[in-house]
Amino acid sequence: MPSATLPTHSAVYEKLHHKPQGSWTKQVFVPLPGVPNRHLRVLIPNFSSWRQYQSKLPKPMGRKRTLILICFACLAMVMTVMLFSRNVGAPEWPESWPPGDLSTLVFRREDLQRIWKWEIASGHYPSRHSIPKMIGLTTPPQNPALPAKQRNLPPSRYRPPPSVATPNTDTDTLGVGSKRVYLDIQSAPPNVAYPPRPVHGSVADMDVIMKHCDFSENKYVRDCLEVLRLGGGLDNGQRTRRGKMDDWKYIYMEQSNATVEIPSESSEDEETYPYPVRRPLAPGEGDATEDPDAGLSKKRGAEWEPQLVLASPLKHTPNAALPSPCDPENPRIFHMFWTGPFTDKPYLALLSFLYTQNTGIHLEEWPKNSPVCRPEFWLWINPGPAAAIPNPNALTDMFEQLKLSPWASPFLHPRFKDVIKFKLWNTTEQLDGIPEIKNEWRILQDSLFNSGGYVISVKHEEESSSNETSTKKPDEDDIINRTGSTSASAYDRMSVILSDMARFVLCHRFGGIYLDADTILLRDWEELWGWKGAFAYRWSRLEKYNTAVLRMNKGSALGSFLFRTALKNGLDFHPMTVSRYTADAHLEGLLLRLPDALFDSAWLNTEYYQRDRPPQPYFVEFADFFDTPQQSSAAPQSLGFNGFFKGAYSYHFHNFWWKPFDPTRNWPDLGARFGVGERMARSALQGKNVSFGAAAAEERKNIDEAEETVESDKRDLDWSAVLKRTFESYIRSERPNLYGEWLQW
Repeated sequence: MPSATLPTHSAVYEKLHHKPQGSWTKQVFVPLPGVPNRHLRVLIPNFSSWRQYQSKLPKPMGRKRTLILICFACLAMVMTVMLFSRNVGAPEWPESWPPGDLSTLVFRREDLQRIWKWEIASGHYPSRHSIPKMIGLTTPPQNPALPAKQRNLPPSRYRPPPSVATPNTDTDTLGVGSKRVYLDIQSAPPNVAYPPRPVHGSVADMDVIMKHCDFSENKYVRDCLEVLRLGGGLDNGQRTRRGKMDDWKYIYMEQSNATVEIPSESSEDEETYPYPVRRPLAPGEGDATEDPDAGLSKKRGAEWEPQLVLASPLKHTPNAALPSPCDPENPRIFHMFWTGPFTDKPYLALLSFLYTQNTGIHLEEWPKNSPVCRPEFWLWINPGPAAAIPNPNALTDMFEQLKLSPWASPFLHPRFKDVIKFKLWNTTEQLDGIPEIKNEWRILQDSLFNSGGYVISVKHEEESSSNETSTKKPDEDDIINRTGSTSASAYDRMSVILSDMARFVLCHRFGGIYLDADTILLRDWEELWGWKGAFAYRWSRLEKYNTAVLRMNKGSALGSFLFRTALKNGLDFHPMTVSRYTADAHLEGLLLRLPDALFDSAWLNTEYYQRDRPPQPYFVEFADFFDTPQQSSAAPQSLGFNGFFKGAYSYHFHNFWWKPFDPTRNWPDLGARFGVGERMARSALQGKNVSFGAAAAEERKNIDEAEETVESDKRDLDWSAVLKRTFESYIRSERPNLYGEWLQW
């Protein structure tokens, strides 16, 4: 064939991609934001073809059909934009977005180095991961929380070969601590009906957990939960894996009889910095162009903070060397914050605490020489709207309301008084208890409610309205006066914002772990208490924090940094903003971002991730917990508590404050001993207002048992109802708790 007849490449391309002149649409390629070199192909109306077609039609008919086609084309474009701008099927739009990428940093490099060294010396960094190179440490700090001989040191992308000497690298800590013994936790046959309690003083190795659970390394939640089950001995009598599982052991004991002390900083500190320590230069001395804070991005318009005042580092003491079971520097306190009427949500959180944690309530009396440190649950009650000022009788009023609440009154029983404690929240008192901000927070008093840069202004009118005689009452359902969330549209955002700050206040003042009120505990947290670092968990697919679970140490250097930084950024404690605080300061390693599989196992599935291999149960949205889909509704009753994300430490059901856990039995079903509260709740469901005294006069037998037939119950129970009834049956002494301990009254 002559060469002139061969089609050229451009001719072939034109033939494949040519649109005939009569085509109704044409292609337009729109760049995708944030995705370089990728475009979205969109079909738009081809008006030139329409004009040709219109010219062939009678004029009235052509105009009418053109108008219809244009309307349909515009509708198609709108639907396309909506489809690609939102994750279809997602439960809700994000609550707030961080206000851009402007830096939040207000601390110099010297202070960031001191924070890292303080936390490491105090035993708050039991990790083998390196210190970021931007911190600028060249001498490895001694780490009392790491064994003297490190094993399996993870490689660093910044660490050069050993033959290369350079100060601009990540820095490894030098382990000088006790030997670790990793435990093989299993139930001993024939006693395999229940898992064993964790060994007191045991510690979770977060490096091992991250190895098996990190979403950034493409680890599946399903596989993570299996490692957590087997390594924690929760697969009692059901182990089907064969072979050595040393790599899955993540719980260890520190063997030591002495306190590990780290020498205090000396005059040689200047040699550990890659830059000179700040000091004024003498006239004519050296070159003043070298910046000790080079590479750090300071907050725009802000001055550097004065040198951070830190107390002496704590002495890291392994549990085996403590003089008593409880470490006073690491109190075992669960904190929870609640506003509004007491409902079934904090009720179930407290029941899950009693069902899973080593509280000893199954014993008639806690042994004085017990080797176990008994955890406590502090429930902080904000008695009114988030912005309200408590009255002088607030504490007395709070306990009176708790006594009258059918959901709260059971926990005032003497059996629980040593492990469940109700506390009154007072915003002014709490903020004044933070030394880092107590003299300055009032400057921001009118804009105290700040979430992700979204500020709700609140001004308290005192004497200005004293002479007015207006009888107008405030709207109890507006955003300022709302107490609790009654629906998705009537959401108490003020209390949510206040709780964002409250969790950091409580952990910094008292130590312990904060839990959101929409949290259900699923197993003993012994080894998490043993890990003395600070942690939150990952915001699903994003490398940001979710502080629904927050562990921080009392009076720590990290806490001082966070409060001073937040003060200079409008006291914003939204998780996304806190993520920026630590990222800008290169302190993310000090507030470990644990995988959400540990505390929020359904989250990735609800956002369309890992649906090819989901965990058990499989939730495509958080509402499935309350309204389990019919095709999978056999699982809750068939599998029970043991089939609910077994291996995870807790479950976060993400709000739904207005959805009852058990619609057909929406009352505290704890038996005759707590029948008064049950009677009140039943009457309320029937529209009757029965006082506490009247309910107390009623005998349990007066409850109409004819209504308690199985036929009147829901046929397929949802997961939320099964968990509620499981916890309640333990309090009624009808079944043991998770670890086989029977509650005897």
